[in-house]
This record gives sequence, structure tokens and C-alpha cells, in this order.
Amino acid sequence: MMDFSQQVYQQNQTVWQESIHHPFIKQLSDGSMTLPTFRYYLIQDHYYLRDFARIHELAADASQDQAVKTLLQELANSLHDGEIATRKTFFKELGISQQDVVNTPIAPTTYAYTSHMYRTLTQAGAPAAIAGLLPCAWLYADVGASLQGVTSPVPIFQAWIDSYQSDDYTGPVAKQIKLTDQVARQTDAADRDAMAKAFERSTYYERDFWQMALDHQDWQ
Repeated sequence: MMDFSQQVYQQNQTVWQESIHHPFIKQLSDGSMTLPTFRYYLIQDHYYLRDFARIHELAADASQDQAVKTLLQELANSLHDGEIATRKTFFKELGISQQDVVNTPIAPTTYAYTSHMYRTLTQAGAPAAIAGLLPCAWLYADVGASLQGVTSPVPIFQAWIDSYQSDDYTGPVAKQIKLTDQVARQTDAADRDAMAKAFERSTYYERDFWQMALDHQDWQ
């Protein structure tokens, strides 16, 4: 029998591939993206990752399984030591200040995506929340894999690409996939359906996040 992760991965390949081949990724890899667009993306990702890490912690608190609790907290710690730390480096390199963040409010798509994950946790429980967290980590690993051998002419864009090709990133992703499958095996059909829906919706938001960045989306 196919693992849950592979089932939902295959079911969402249309949108998944749209994300991998999105103009946002093409512009990063070929160097044509403007720095204001990258700065906007980084600030929105700052908002997103803050909540993404928090939801890992809240899902850990809500889980009844000690092994699941431990791994979710480990993944939250990996986020703080990995992606969030890397974003701070990028902020420094691009001169993005705290005032710049304050002056760039959370965008509608960022708000909707993080709200979806909080709603999933509170209304559908920890198993669905765990599934809803997976597309972000997995998709970025797939993006990194798709860009193997590609060198962006813009050093900071290449640093972004490199960060998703490293063992420090892909190792925790493999653990998160395994965790999701473990949780799916321990739940009933109704919970697995909720997990599949959460995964699907997060997959859509991942694609929309790229477009949001290109559009410099605001509330007007």
C-alpha cells in the first residue's frame, strides 16, 4: 500500500509542478528578478516562517504521542537554526531593517496561508496540521533538486538556491515526510481525509506565495 505522503504528493502534482516551474523560480535562477521583489519576498517569508515554526510547536503541544512531540519540536528548532537564521543573513546583506519590515505589512496571501494552518490545527487537530506543514518543506527541497547544476548570476539568489540543496535542509525534510506517514498510519479515515485536504490547500498556497511576491501584493 502506498504511503500517505506519496498519495497526496501524486494527487497534487499539477499545482506542485506549477510551483516548481513558476516564473518566480525562473527569475531567481536566471538572475532576472529585481532586488525589490526579492526583498519583498524575504519580508513576507519572515512573517510566514515565524508562524510556521510556531505551528510546529503548537502541534507538538497538541499531539498525544511523545515521539511525535519530540520530532515536531526538533523540526521547529531546525527552522530557527536553518531557514530563519539564513533569512537574517539575507536581511543583513540586503540592508533590510526592522523598520522596513514594519513598513511592509503582512500580505493577503501570507495572512491567508498562515491563517489556514492555524485554523487546521484548531479545527482538525494535530494530524491535519502536520500534513498542512509538509508541502512547504517538501516543495522547497524539490525546487532545490530541480535547480541542481544551475548557477544564478546573482550571488544572493544562488545562496538561496544552495540553502535548499544542503543536507542540513533535506535531512529534516525526510524526517518530516516520515513523521507525516507515521501519523497517518495512526489515525482513522476521517482524520486522513482532513490531512489530505490540509496538504492540498497548503500546496495551493505555496504556488500563490510565489505569485504574491512577483505582484508585490498589498491590501489595496
